[in-house]
Amino acid sequence: MVRLINENNIWILKNAALGYMKFQEPFTHIVEINQKKIESCIYVMWHSDQFCVYGINDRTKVNVLISTSLDGEIVAYAASGLGLKIVRGSSGKKGAVESSMQMLERLKEGEDVAIMVDGPGGPYHSVKNGAIKLAKMSGRPIVPVVWYSEDKTFHKIPTWDKMTFPVFNARIINLYGEPIYVPHNLEDEQLKEYKVLIKNTLEDLQKKCPQVFKEALEKDLWNPKKKA
Repeated sequence: MVRLINENNIWILKNAALGYMKFQEPFTHIVEINQKKIESCIYVMWHSDQFCVYGINDRTKVNVLISTSLDGEIVAYAASGLGLKIVRGSSGKKGAVESSMQMLERLKEGEDVAIMVDGPGGPYHSVKNGAIKLAKMSGRPIVPVVWYSEDKTFHKIPTWDKMTFPVFNARIINLYGEPIYVPHNLEDEQLKEYKVLIKNTLEDLQKKCPQVFKEALEKDLWNPKKKA
């Protein structure tokens, strides 16, 4: 069976993805809510919300962890084309170590890192260890973030992650949680506590989104003169 994405067609898909992102960019209007603007942090999000990284104020200092798969190659190409920095990593031990070292170096240089904590292939809303271990090693805080919109141009597709994305004009919020600091002496058996904390925080943020979005509408935060 021929794979939908393969070496013969990937260049077409890469350029199509970048073309969509470039076309959509001026129609995607994101306001940040509760963004603490911490110097050098680890943004964590669900795989479904991966496009929220485009709403981070200074995307040029954001390093996104993307898998080394062919699917990841498409995402990495499009993300790079919009000014984000890319760190490629695999689920194998060697690939995970190499990507962790790259991200540690970027954090030391004062940049940010973005990780989809249930990626690259799920299970859905199951937090992996990577972001927690990186926070432990770097001393940088984890900042949870979700994105949300009630505009009809904001779509959800029936993939395993229930990915969301805008088509044409869309008003969107990036809602940030409070920073989560991981102690440098955290034991492996304590990882589960932080996985639960991150999962609960992201899900709580999602529950708050409808009310926060409503308040943003009332304040007309998408008006450049009223952004806070």
